[in-house]
Amino acid sequence: MASHMQQGMMQGMWGRRVSISSLIGSLLAAGMLTGTAQAQTFEPRAHKGPQHGVPNEVMVLGSAHLAVLPKTFDPSSLDTLIDRLAAWQPKAIAIEAVSGQQCDMLRRYPSRYRYTVKDYCPDVSAAEKATGLDVAAANAAADKMLATWPAHPTAAQRRTLAATFLAAGERDSALVQWLRLPEADRQAGDGLDKDLVAALEALRVSRNENTLIAAALAVRLGHERLWPMDDHSSDQFGPDPKAYAAAVRKAWDNPASQQRGTMFGTLEAQVDTPQKALALYRRYNAPDVAAVTFQSDYGAALEEPSPQGYGRLYVTSWETRNLRMAANIRDLMGPTPGMRTLVIVGASHKAYLDAYLEQMHDVRIVDVQPLLK
Repeated sequence: MASHMQQGMMQGMWGRRVSISSLIGSLLAAGMLTGTAQAQTFEPRAHKGPQHGVPNEVMVLGSAHLAVLPKTFDPSSLDTLIDRLAAWQPKAIAIEAVSGQQCDMLRRYPSRYRYTVKDYCPDVSAAEKATGLDVAAANAAADKMLATWPAHPTAAQRRTLAATFLAAGERDSALVQWLRLPEADRQAGDGLDKDLVAALEALRVSRNENTLIAAALAVRLGHERLWPMDDHSSDQFGPDPKAYAAAVRKAWDNPASQQRGTMFGTLEAQVDTPQKALALYRRYNAPDVAAVTFQSDYGAALEEPSPQGYGRLYVTSWETRNLRMAANIRDLMGPTPGMRTLVIVGASHKAYLDAYLEQMHDVRIVDVQPLLK
């Protein structure tokens, strides 16, 4: 039986019996619920601010994953690109890496994240043994050190911070501290044992955009760390990971993927001069890349026909990952309003991050293309 309130509503405002749905329809027609209709069309990007002060600026550089380029790739060809990025003077550099804190969380749920941890989370056990710090304690210690960091730290302080970053799961930031040391001071001590020194040296010569571009740029600009903004907490592969992988790969086998290969294949084949490196990055960041990438990858997966919906599960993870990446970037700017943030990320993410970040009130997207000419 309807309550007294429901009965009153059903009698209607004009003394006749009406259904709840009819009443709502009448209110909408009369314009009495226009506030709800307006809320549904609210556009966050139309409300940029603040009206006073320096806005936050974000530049997203879509990158090749340098580790998979042919052996003809010459890391020194990136020098001019780094010069151009340095001229923009970013105050923070965000990279496609999973933070030590998130890896610590992922390790606690192996039933879901064992493959993710294997692929994206470096082993921190040696650094924990050398420093006596677990991931949580090491992150807190690094934050405390940086809060009172001197303008001219000693070599011992940099070695200690590098060891602490390694224990925190922040190896790219550890590399920044290592590279900021004069070569003669890149030695064991102050928390760095010979195994950690070997790990830093291996990282120094690795072919990766986080090391060859981001870390080198951070050193050039005098930054003390890099900021991991990747997120893999949305990773899930269904009850049969092998079937999931097979279904997604089958979806990727399409004409758009072949077209995508021709867009970059020649440029990727030999990157051995600064001019060729700039040409490659211009192509990766061109406006037409996003549509072809979607058609070859996420759009194709969205229509993947398996009964288990593996393709749609993949798209769920992809969209959620990019949203959380954007949130991490936005969060980075909070404590220092008016900052410039450079994001270095795999080229497939660029259009998503540009679109998601542009919706935010206190973010202005800066076009990277002028720096690549």
